[in-house]
Amino acid sequence: MNPMRITLHLAPSTLVGAYSCALLISGILSTFTGRIIDRIGGRLVMAGGSLLSAISLVALAKASDVLMLYLAWIGIGVGMSATLYQPAFVVITQIFKEQYRQAITFLTLFGGFASTVFWPLTQFLYDHFGWSNTWLTYAGLHVLVCLPIHLIIPAYEPHRPQMLSNSNEEETHPGITLYALLRTLPFYLFTLAVTFNALVFSAMSLYLISILQARGFPATQAAWIGALIGPMQVLGRVLEISFGKNYTSQQVGLLALILLPIALSLLFAPAAWLIIYLAFAIGYGIGNGVMTIVRGTLPAELYGRHAYGEISGAMMTPVMIAIAAGPMIASVLYEISQSYNSVLLALITVAVAATLAFVFAARSKKQSLPMAAG
Repeated sequence: MNPMRITLHLAPSTLVGAYSCALLISGILSTFTGRIIDRIGGRLVMAGGSLLSAISLVALAKASDVLMLYLAWIGIGVGMSATLYQPAFVVITQIFKEQYRQAITFLTLFGGFASTVFWPLTQFLYDHFGWSNTWLTYAGLHVLVCLPIHLIIPAYEPHRPQMLSNSNEEETHPGITLYALLRTLPFYLFTLAVTFNALVFSAMSLYLISILQARGFPATQAAWIGALIGPMQVLGRVLEISFGKNYTSQQVGLLALILLPIALSLLFAPAAWLIIYLAFAIGYGIGNGVMTIVRGTLPAELYGRHAYGEISGAMMTPVMIAIAAGPMIASVLYEISQSYNSVLLALITVAVAATLAFVFAARSKKQSLPMAAG
């Protein structure tokens, strides 16, 4: 961002705004993309997303003014809606059917290494070739790697609703539609829970290092604590593979939601209590890693796979908006209070609200769902 800002003579907020615009567009299109994949499968959608992403990255590499910058990021936002976790979860649910949960977990396990690989790779490419050629390199990866993989996605087979089971009960979900769910309170509560959870993680991505430094940690030690979160996310997904199959997505999700406010509360400890901050990184990272899986598996567990794409897309729309808005909300809170403690307390409150919403949703989920005619 910084070298682009200097080259294009733009304010930092302009560049951040372009990226936020892409996130918002991706979220807004989630329901629409899921509906399309429900009907025709993911081959054309994801392949088209890779192609559009490549074209948009080329445009970004060649951007010379604000208009071209924003048009490029708008294209990237559309591409994100067709290529990232959300559409991939829908495709996996279609392909692996009853084994969808394990397949989603494995995907997120490898996805957990994305930043581990691409942050240093991006730095390497920039150091040797500049920011424009870095974008062009990633455009080439979309064409040479992602596009061929998406083109070999198995042909779509329409799902026939059937008996679904979990460790506690058996339920039948014959043709539940998004329209029907929009008339039920539990759907809104589950969506609110995962949205609030995502907002907190998004806001903390901006302020974690600053909070640690305000506690007295030097920059290198603060960065080391922050870096520990990534491997802990992967550990959370390994635990899901190893032990999560013995529990429902609701049970795993509730545990992850409870972990978040507890972990954040540990940040009030003095810097001398390093072990407490290590416990924070472990709990925070595991919770975040597991919640990525829960967001993918929960809609199928609750409502079946009949309209999974559309329903999960609708749940992800506010999540993506929250991810885009989280850093901005945290910034406003800090500007008002001039205190990281106030920001932290506000985020803990939101995390607790997410947990309560999830609990209330789970308690009321057994109410009869309105079914779609036919």
